[in-house]
Amino acid sequence: MTYYVTVDGDSYEEARESFSWDVPPGFNAAADLVGKHDDGEQVALYQLSSADGHEEYTFADLDARSNAVANALSARGVERGDRVAVVVPQKPANVLTHLACWKLGAISLPLSVLFGDDALRYRLTDSEARVAVVDASQWKTVRDIAPDCPRLESVLVVGDEGDTVDENAGGGAAAERFEAAVDWDETAFELADTDVDTPAIIMYTSGSTGEPKGVLHTHGVWLGHCPAFTMYFERDVRDGVYWTPADWAWIGALGDLVFPAWHYGQPVVGYPMGSFDPERAYEIMAAFDVTDAFIPPTAIRMLMGIENPSDRYDLSLEAICSGGEPLTGEILEWADEALSGVVVNELYGQTEANLLVTNCREWFPAKPGSMGKPAPGHDVAVLDSETGERVDPGEIGEIAVRRGDDPVIFEAYWNAPEKTAAVTLEDGPDGDVWHLTGDLAERDDDGYCWFTSRDDELIITSGYRVAPREVEETILEHEVVEQVGVVGVPDETRGEIIKAVVQPVDGVTGTDELREEIRDLVREKLAAYEYPREIAFRDDLPTTTTGKIRRTELV
Repeated sequence: MTYYVTVDGDSYEEARESFSWDVPPGFNAAADLVGKHDDGEQVALYQLSSADGHEEYTFADLDARSNAVANALSARGVERGDRVAVVVPQKPANVLTHLACWKLGAISLPLSVLFGDDALRYRLTDSEARVAVVDASQWKTVRDIAPDCPRLESVLVVGDEGDTVDENAGGGAAAERFEAAVDWDETAFELADTDVDTPAIIMYTSGSTGEPKGVLHTHGVWLGHCPAFTMYFERDVRDGVYWTPADWAWIGALGDLVFPAWHYGQPVVGYPMGSFDPERAYEIMAAFDVTDAFIPPTAIRMLMGIENPSDRYDLSLEAICSGGEPLTGEILEWADEALSGVVVNELYGQTEANLLVTNCREWFPAKPGSMGKPAPGHDVAVLDSETGERVDPGEIGEIAVRRGDDPVIFEAYWNAPEKTAAVTLEDGPDGDVWHLTGDLAERDDDGYCWFTSRDDELIITSGYRVAPREVEETILEHEVVEQVGVVGVPDETRGEIIKAVVQPVDGVTGTDELREEIRDLVREKLAAYEYPREIAFRDDLPTTTTGKIRRTELV
């Protein structure tokens, strides 16, 4: 049975009322993404190389080639439930390995090529990964830590560049080239017996506020992203070309764009860009007639630095979705003016439950600074953290989502049942089980959600509760501020004071005069008690591999 997530309705209210999850039995994520499409010759992936050439892979190509990878993994002992790490940038081997794992009933583990020794060692050992498919650029790192990963048996190295691949990866792990290990002619493979609830992927939290947690999702997770996907790309998702510069190790890339696009049979552009280059981004979008893109806010601000983009590039862009950092009204206005009517829709989600809330201009107007409204299929509420009851509009509470049959909500934290229990409300509103996100927000009378902060990031100064994000959004309005992180630091008199760590734009040096301008701006825009009493300047802010600011390193 060919299954597509359908979001119907002339209005937002109609779409939510009529929506239902009706996933057929025997569901397999890989079959859904690349195996079900009637037109298997439709291009699924435009793979751009750093040399400007590109290759095209159809859905039939990806289906057959992922079968070959599944056979290679099976020959190296991978069985149902085993973990396979994927440490590859935006290259075909990345998605082929994920698809192969799901065809086997194994569990894939996306990891960033930006990870260093400690980050990789922790995730490989915590997950007990049996095989690692790694880019040649990461081969030396994996070889060095392999002796510390006793469950690691095999390393497959993608690409010919880099160090020589020795047969012994270290410890008990063997190593070989990915391209040589896979027999590309072995394209027959029988899918494992799976369904929407079968474990499929572990994604680690960024660790911006503590030790990373392995978030286990099932085969249905990408279906759970589709209702929001249809909203922030303005409902017309069956005729487009999709691209994101975000690392394919991040749920914001795989879940917000790549896999939902393939669910609907639409092509994606892949390119291992490395550091974001705004000129290159415009070139890619123009060359492949990209209609829809997921672009993080920091990258959007870099795009804004390029003058007259619509005149310089022949763009087909229609919509941009973004999330993870503040989106100011300035960004929305820029896209409308500089990109000739392109809409930017903010979204909200987390690794545990992604794409719960977003915007859709076809259904309701955007309110700058608001995350939008809950997507069909997701029952989102703002709850009192102590009582578990819904709070009234305008009151701050914790964002929660009803579990039920919602496939976007994670199954459990890997090997951490106590942490899973800590974010589960067993007897929530209506007597149902709810997932608690740990994020604070409020809903207004029109149903829009307004993010406040992480519960553990809230600053309490002189008895006032201050959300770092609100202060950050205001400071970002200053014309010479490129990036900013706000934290609370201990103070004997006030309990905490607000500290802002500011990254000025290139060519600007932090001065006492700039400090006062920032303080005055916050006093003017927010409240006297919300201004940062301490301001430090840095050339770069510490971030996670997903681009989030590491607040713990700003104190």
